[in-house]
Amino acid sequence: MPSAEMTPASVHEPEPVRPVTAEPVQPTREDEVAAAGSELIGGPLGRRALLGTSWWTPVRIVVLVAVGMFALGLVQKAPCYHSAWFFGASSQYTKACYSDIPHLYQGRGFADHLVPYFDRLPDDMSGGMGYLEYPVLTGVFMEVASWLTPHSGTIQHQEQWYWFVNAALLMVCAVVIAVCVARTHRRRPWDGLLVALAPAVLLTATVNWDLLAVALTAAAMLMWARSRPVAFGVLLGLATAAKLYPVFLLGPLFVLCWRAGKWREFVQATISTVLAWVVVNLPVMMFAFQGWSKFYSFSHDRGVDFGSFWLIWAQNSSNPPSTGFVNTAATVLVLLCCLGIAALTFTAPRRPRFAQLAFLVVAAFILTNKVYSPQYVLWLVPLAVLARPKWRDFLIWQACELAYFMGIWMYLAYTTSGDAHKGLPTSGYQWAIVLHLVGTLYLCAVVVRDILMPERDVVRRAGDDDPSGGVLDGAEDVFVLGAAAHPPRHAAHFEGPQVDWGRPQPPSSESRSL
Repeated sequence: MPSAEMTPASVHEPEPVRPVTAEPVQPTREDEVAAAGSELIGGPLGRRALLGTSWWTPVRIVVLVAVGMFALGLVQKAPCYHSAWFFGASSQYTKACYSDIPHLYQGRGFADHLVPYFDRLPDDMSGGMGYLEYPVLTGVFMEVASWLTPHSGTIQHQEQWYWFVNAALLMVCAVVIAVCVARTHRRRPWDGLLVALAPAVLLTATVNWDLLAVALTAAAMLMWARSRPVAFGVLLGLATAAKLYPVFLLGPLFVLCWRAGKWREFVQATISTVLAWVVVNLPVMMFAFQGWSKFYSFSHDRGVDFGSFWLIWAQNSSNPPSTGFVNTAATVLVLLCCLGIAALTFTAPRRPRFAQLAFLVVAAFILTNKVYSPQYVLWLVPLAVLARPKWRDFLIWQACELAYFMGIWMYLAYTTSGDAHKGLPTSGYQWAIVLHLVGTLYLCAVVVRDILMPERDVVRRAGDDDPSGGVLDGAEDVFVLGAAAHPPRHAAHFEGPQVDWGRPQPPSSESRSL
């Protein structure tokens, strides 16, 4: 049986005092890939460089880069904007510039001024969907964009404007994400460049409306890092009202607060999350329940779809799994993953960082889900940067996601081009799915290794504990399991300085003399 150790509050050591003016981490000095990439703009930062003396702060540079990369993403969609969305069954796939946004302008009733959730959609318009199949806050976002769209001219002209208005609003979301990541870890503002330069963000930002939920989640993470659990909960509740996945972050927070004994803050965050979600959903739930519930019924009834390992199984089996079986099996798998993450939390030698567990939980949901749309990668980008801000590992994962991005569009081109068979056949698309799965599993494995070996965690190398952890940062453990409850016996006879991860160590006599 694993042993547990409870530490009374009365014997807690005081939390370590952290220097407020600690020098920001410079990636070009610590990351070989960042140093090599910096040669394009003059090379790594010198030892005698004067920091903090220019108007060009890291956050402002991150904002500029994020806007520039988003603009490049709009250019990548230009072939579809001018013709491919409107002419030819497969051209929007062969040019890899597909987006749901222009198609749903008319397909979900916005062109006809139908009110989402309240007005039923004609079957010939929605393909039998009946109601808008998105969560309420995303539906509000879509409706606001339609108000800003000129309802004049041809339907093609209106759809172009609708995409452009949505793109402008989504660019704001992209900037918010980059800024929040840059400010979550106070000493690592340059990590925001990983978000701003992420190829997957450039390519998928305007495929759908996921950036809204991602931006709210990133803002919630920032609020938790600033020890504001109520603001965190409100933003997380709003994010959950825009997309389902953000609510999973309460799971990691639960086990981390359990290990640290921070129950008050967890309760505040949870209650705030629930209240914010209810405030957004309750009016629609009360007066248009059938339309409100469409998102949940559609998610439940949807069959095995693109991007999942379930699709590989279904396409290679004479007896493919039923939707009911996949729903149950996927739920069991994600629960088992969550139990494994909880066990890892309680037995790790040092309490894991909040961002690490948040990434692992969302990745587990993505890996086990019955569908993986190409824009779902946006869910993981800010969490991956906060969990493992290492350029090499991030780019390896992004390369796998780029392969999947091209794979799904080439597969759809193949299936929609008739006898011409333009694109990627089924077997090729399955390999693209495998690459996506392997890339995500690789990043998960690296994060788990960092949790088990804190000295490998680039965030903790300089003595930081959990800069995105808020009240968890530097807190003492009150509940641990297994080996984490007992220090190694050989350490009792070691005469050198003991390293306590997450605490700045006093300088030795030798270092004082240097």
